[in-house]
Amino acid sequence: MRLRSVAVALVTVVSLAACGGQREPSGSGSESGGRLTIATGNTTGVYYQLGGALASVISQKMSGYRATASETGASVQNIQGLVGGNYDIAFSLGDSAADAVNGENSFKTKQDVVALTRLYNNYTQVAVRASANINSIADLKGKRVSTGSPNSGTEVIARRLLEAAGLDPASDVTAQRLGLPESVDAMKSGSIDALVWSGGLPTGGITDLTTSMGKGVKLLPIADLLPKMFDKYGAVYSQAPIPAATYKQPADVATIVVPNVLLVRKDMKDELAEQLTKTLYENMGALVAVNAAAKGITLENATKTDPVPLHPGAKKALDGLK
Repeated sequence: MRLRSVAVALVTVVSLAACGGQREPSGSGSESGGRLTIATGNTTGVYYQLGGALASVISQKMSGYRATASETGASVQNIQGLVGGNYDIAFSLGDSAADAVNGENSFKTKQDVVALTRLYNNYTQVAVRASANINSIADLKGKRVSTGSPNSGTEVIARRLLEAAGLDPASDVTAQRLGLPESVDAMKSGSIDALVWSGGLPTGGITDLTTSMGKGVKLLPIADLLPKMFDKYGAVYSQAPIPAATYKQPADVATIVVPNVLLVRKDMKDELAEQLTKTLYENMGALVAVNAAAKGITLENATKTDPVPLHPGAKKALDGLK
């Protein structure tokens, strides 16, 4: 019955999120309660699903708090909105978060963000039309490619993959900066040849694509580019397989993974950060019920957020939970 009540509340929360996420800045809350908004991602992605579940859990389990999840373009946009006061909590890829705290690439200055916890791994999923004669990232030269929403973590990784393969993202491909739902529709209609997506397993949009197109689409192995990615950007990237059963593919697909982190501003009160972190881990079943990717959120890896600092309140919570 508990999970059923969570599911009912989740429907309400996600419905609110789908309205576009425009809101008044809520600040960092207080010990006694308030409104909290969570920056997630595209509607058919895992961030959106887990963000809605987390918002539901916070609203039910943290007395005085009401949380909502907002649809966004994901990582880079989430961090910008978090720092700007539009969101209180934000999902982000580890590489984008590292850029933020270091003031590199998409961020001109160091951003005052810290982590509540490390989350599950995101898998880089490159789907290509089977008829497009694409067998490697280098084969994307001259092709129409969706590189993800503007200012998303997917876009960051897509550009880095193309560069690692010796391609110029600005001139060697016809880049379409589409969200996942739009990318899937474009693949189905034949208006693009490939899409890049960074997300947990399974991602609903990719399930839709592989189910509807069948053998007309395939997932591209890209782990051969890991050494170049590792050399340039460090240990934030690693290798893992997308199991064949995930999307009913003929074999496992070797890909590049990057961890996700849950971010807040540095000025969030210690008591609130501690309470949020405890609430997440004490109600993990509600997140797993929404998407199996949440099984990858573990106390064993929770503090492994480097180079992003862990919030002191979150550290206190995690030390107490172990």
